[in-house]
Amino acid sequence: MTLEKTVLYNVSNHACTVGGILVSADFKTIDENLIDFIQLEDEEIVELVHKGESEALDYLIHKYRNFVRAKARSYFLIGADKEDIVQEGMIGLYKAIRDFKEDKLSSFKAFAELCITRQIITAIKTATRQKHIPLNSYVSLDKPIYDEESDRTLMDVISGAKVMDPEELIINQEEFDHIEVKMSELLSDLERKVLALYLDGQSYQEISEELNRHVKSIDNALQRVKRKLERYLEVREFSL
Repeated sequence: MTLEKTVLYNVSNHACTVGGILVSADFKTIDENLIDFIQLEDEEIVELVHKGESEALDYLIHKYRNFVRAKARSYFLIGADKEDIVQEGMIGLYKAIRDFKEDKLSSFKAFAELCITRQIITAIKTATRQKHIPLNSYVSLDKPIYDEESDRTLMDVISGAKVMDPEELIINQEEFDHIEVKMSELLSDLERKVLALYLDGQSYQEISEELNRHVKSIDNALQRVKRKLERYLEVREFSL
């Protein structure tokens, strides 16, 4: 199955179009045909998507929609509609579904988290460059209001309560920067280059041509990146 490259998120009718498939944003209206996927692991569902199961794609979009919206809600860009950021997150989710390859040492969720967050950050940086706006014009709504020791954030003031659903926990800007620094220490020079080009939207073939490497070498590098990210996130969660 060849998935379309465009992911459209329509907030007015709370629906998402992925690969030409219209998906309701209300999980309560999920088709009965999708119930069977609940018993499967995400990695198994992604494999079904790759085999052409459109309903599997529908299910994953349903499952991760709040996760994407939670991440998008964490950022604000002056002069831009907040739903533009949501759409970028959906594009990141699409890339994760499209390109994930099952690996016993990594999970789809960790890979999706990386793709979604990086897509949002990249989009914001691109927008600020185009509009000649300083990068500090966008802020994380999870940043403490008063000082670094405060637990009260701008998001708390806006919503009146913290998000408690584990599926909606997000990486704010400071945490993301820390992960980027840590990953730069863990990754080899080739892995860093491959990851940067991949997250910039290039295909395996394009990356292999730019780096003058075989496509299999590019795939292996990304698999190593996923394993290292998975291990790091597991250690980070254990230490929190």
